[in-house]
Amino acid sequence: MTMKLLSFTIIILFSFEHSFGQSEVISPIFITDSVNKDSDDPAVWINKKDPSKSLIIGTDKDLDGALYVFDLEGKVQTEKVVRGLKRPNNVDIEYGLKLKGIATDIAVTTERFTHKLRIFSLPDMKPIDNGGIEVFENETGAGFRDLMGIALYKNKKGELYAIVGRKTGPTTGEYLWQYRLQDDGTGNVKATLVRKFGLYSGKKEIESIAVDDELGYVYYSDEGIGVRKYYAEPSKGNEQLALFATTGFTEDHEGISIYKLSKTKGYILVSDQGADKFHVFTREGTTQNPNEHQLLKVVKVKAHQSDGSETVALPFNKTFRKGLFIAMSDDRTFHLYRWEDIAGKELKSISGK
Repeated sequence: MTMKLLSFTIIILFSFEHSFGQSEVISPIFITDSVNKDSDDPAVWINKKDPSKSLIIGTDKDLDGALYVFDLEGKVQTEKVVRGLKRPNNVDIEYGLKLKGIATDIAVTTERFTHKLRIFSLPDMKPIDNGGIEVFENETGAGFRDLMGIALYKNKKGELYAIVGRKTGPTTGEYLWQYRLQDDGTGNVKATLVRKFGLYSGKKEIESIAVDDELGYVYYSDEGIGVRKYYAEPSKGNEQLALFATTGFTEDHEGISIYKLSKTKGYILVSDQGADKFHVFTREGTTQNPNEHQLLKVVKVKAHQSDGSETVALPFNKTFRKGLFIAMSDDRTFHLYRWEDIAGKELKSISGK
């Protein structure tokens, strides 16, 4: 290669990286207190009366695991931590499940070694599951009942569902199982299986699942392949709507989170775990095709080997004026970022915010 051609190539590579925001490493505003064993997945409970008092729930993934609770500066709320869980993997939050007629906010985590969902009321973190709800019953394959990902979905009728994944499973289109969550008549939660869906490549595993309540879609990371998209509503069928984020990833596709600019527009962030980066895609797709999710930006963060992530587009306080982005880091912590720092000039110029 001649010196002139080499220089031209270097300029092109630099321009490509700069255009997708890869040259700058984004630092968190806060890093949470450390969990005891192995941080994995965060979720956010929004205090609707006072957003500044919202809570972060994070899993400590171990046989003697826990659900940790933090404030918006990452300080552990010791009295709310739930300990003694058997490898809680992922966690998600939903609002307004009617229990004895009372609208109750809930946190649901997957307990891998018991094959159960564990459900807790918010913000007090009290169990409301009669000791846990078994899922993937009657599955006999190795790892077919070892729980991993979970996402909660609330439809326009107010019906609430849990979409659950496992360590491994069939490649024939029934990898995820979806359960309706309801009051069992005693103020505790019961789960009723409503469908099995979702392709799986068989290449690695599926862990991260995210649901867009407003648009009615569910996304999940088929690690090493890409992000798969389906309808979240069982009545709309089991057809795969999209497979995106298939190129440009260094290692595993992991955490998925959705930043909502409005009821229909925003961004989908996907963790490139091996590169400490997040790929940012359009939430709404294109005018011609709502299932065509274009890459807008790649963000490099200080969180290392990030697995689970979460983002909320809400003005919480003076620090997080336009929202919060949370990324798990493999040093037993979660990193808390300002949305403005993640968005940078690129996304600000697109959204006008």
